[in-house]
Amino acid sequence: MEPRRLGTVIRAARAAHRMTQVQLGRRCGYSASAISRVEAGLLRPAERTLALMAEALDLLPSAVGLERPDTLESDVTLGQEGAMLRRELLAAGVAAAGVSMLPSPAGAAQQDPATRILGALYEPKDTEPVAGRQLEVLLHEARDHFTAARYQALGAVLPNLLGATEATRDSLIGRAREEAHGYVARAWVLATELAVKSHADVAWATADRALAAAQASGDPVIRSEAARVLAITMRRAGRPAAAVDLLRRSADSLAGDRTAESQAVGATLLLTAAYTAACGQRRSDALDLMAGAESATARLAADRRAPQGRLFTVDATESQVALYWIGVHNALGTPDQGVPHATGIAPQQLPSAERRARFGTDSARMWHRLGDHRRTFAALRFVEHVAPEELRRPALRALTADLLYAPAVLPGVREFARRTGAV
Repeated sequence: MEPRRLGTVIRAARAAHRMTQVQLGRRCGYSASAISRVEAGLLRPAERTLALMAEALDLLPSAVGLERPDTLESDVTLGQEGAMLRRELLAAGVAAAGVSMLPSPAGAAQQDPATRILGALYEPKDTEPVAGRQLEVLLHEARDHFTAARYQALGAVLPNLLGATEATRDSLIGRAREEAHGYVARAWVLATELAVKSHADVAWATADRALAAAQASGDPVIRSEAARVLAITMRRAGRPAAAVDLLRRSADSLAGDRTAESQAVGATLLLTAAYTAACGQRRSDALDLMAGAESATARLAADRRAPQGRLFTVDATESQVALYWIGVHNALGTPDQGVPHATGIAPQQLPSAERRARFGTDSARMWHRLGDHRRTFAALRFVEHVAPEELRRPALRALTADLLYAPAVLPGVREFARRTGAV
């Protein structure tokens, strides 16, 4: 197995186990710095050490490039039930410790999209290169699945898309290869967006792949898009300060580029940084960053310089700014200050089902914190209307379950909870 791919497998599995490099090193006789070099693709361990790593991370030997044993002695050690579970999960393309599974809504028999991403990391599709124009079409079709909040559909096409973008890149040289790196980066950006939606630890590995490819592309817009999803992953891992710093640096790197695309991406980086600072209870930073994003967005609107199709999953409009204000005030514990922004948004002005669902989600959180259960329920029903797959997210299921015990009588809430898998 190629060292960089092996490093990605080790890092993803370690993150899924919430294990530090020090802890993994102790299990296989390596220092933390040696584990770091393995994960960076700079060191390939001996087979004996790889076998110890696989055992510590509950991976089959084949997942780290070792020959699969002819016997099932390891299954005997695991016990019959554990071995059966492991074989079932591997049949679905994912090691037992690979990813946090989300329960499906009642009656649904759907595979968690994050499972497919992990399969693409561990066992990438053997795909033939395709023409650049065809690759761009495939990439934008996948992007459309994300913006339409069709996450099951996105999860289904991602493995082939990731394989096709990487195979195409590897077949090219020179400038064509640099451009293909951009396609690879954006495919992994989509994988990270989906992993974040699924609350899957594999987002660390996909964000790393996205940023590496984006840097190789030399495109500052794509590089900033990849930095944005990496920062979101950092925030969710409890590192908001580092995430804000990354977003600030990325926005600063675009300051000298006056194209509409760069300015729009810069504004979105500031919005993400503001929300991240708010999650870290850095009120002053959050408000300053929101002010900067407002100014940048206003300049774009005044100059009538709407980006012409080069942006990917970002958007810089006044409605987007208002949407982020709701999230910032929720995170800062001042939901009442988010009300004017929420009531001022016309949902149809938001560019996609995914963004309209974000509006419904943040509004539901806002009304819930203000004790208005009826409006909370109305916001959740709005999410179900525009993007039903969003309601599989753990935070929304918890919010729905909480409404079951609200003091107000909410007709239809129990049926809603059953329908969306909250109970």
